[in-house]
Amino acid sequence: MAEIYDAIDMLSAEFSIVKLCEILGVSRSAYYAYSKGSTYQLSDQKSEVGQAVKEVFEEHKRRYGWRRIQAELASRGIQAGRHQIRSRMKDQNLIAIQPKSFVPKTTQSPPHLRRSPNLLLQKPNLPVAPNQVVVGDITYLPNEEEHYAKWLYLAIWLDLYSHRIVGWHLGRHMEESLVTEALKQVIRQRQPREGFIVHSDGGGQYGATGFRALLRSNGFRQSMTRKDNHYDNAHAESLFSRFKAELLDGGVFYGLQDAYDHTFEYIEGYYNTCRRHSSIAYLSPVEYERRFWENAIG
Repeated sequence: MAEIYDAIDMLSAEFSIVKLCEILGVSRSAYYAYSKGSTYQLSDQKSEVGQAVKEVFEEHKRRYGWRRIQAELASRGIQAGRHQIRSRMKDQNLIAIQPKSFVPKTTQSPPHLRRSPNLLLQKPNLPVAPNQVVVGDITYLPNEEEHYAKWLYLAIWLDLYSHRIVGWHLGRHMEESLVTEALKQVIRQRQPREGFIVHSDGGGQYGATGFRALLRSNGFRQSMTRKDNHYDNAHAESLFSRFKAELLDGGVFYGLQDAYDHTFEYIEGYYNTCRRHSSIAYLSPVEYERRFWENAIG
């Protein structure tokens, strides 16, 4: 740390100390204390919070910003405000992964596709409990594997109420079976009732004969985004933005098995069970569902 303070001294003739401290990730109070020949020491309480912040940050592999860290600390009985957490993060140069902003992509819909109406535009169709509506999408995953294509494909179904990923399937293609197999997982594990809404964009996989037959045989209702309005499926698409940032962080997978192993670990071992979601009171999807059913029964 002394080397950083000395560098600030050297550069202060050309640049402001405020800017130098900001760029180099040190607090001004610590720098000024060093300049006066004293050592800046955090109080015991702040040191403990700083250590706890670092532990949470590392446990969640750089995926948590101050809000989720605050919620996690509170669950452990540690109360800390926004400014304190942000200061402790800055002191330790803890910078969370930032996903790219959601940008809707254009789905190529076959011209002959009969598009289903968007049922989610009607308020009575919005979920008030888990297992009423799922939203789905497909994304590309970079693959660096000899003799195979450079892309793998992941289809997911997300419970719109709890934000739990309730079905997913990974493959080397993006044909109808990719989304069908993911939906079959939803059926096996969740056993949705008749009237269950299955929402997606207007991609050809969702309008295929076999997929629609699966919906009809289970009494499900199909819902699709409006033509050229891809914000209608923003929940699923923004999930993929977060997924790629937090899991891949600019990297690639090395084959289908590697992608499957890491995807399984992220979805089943982290996203559904541990990761706190701002839209559901900073709880994990599994915990949010547990509390819902506990209150419903109680």
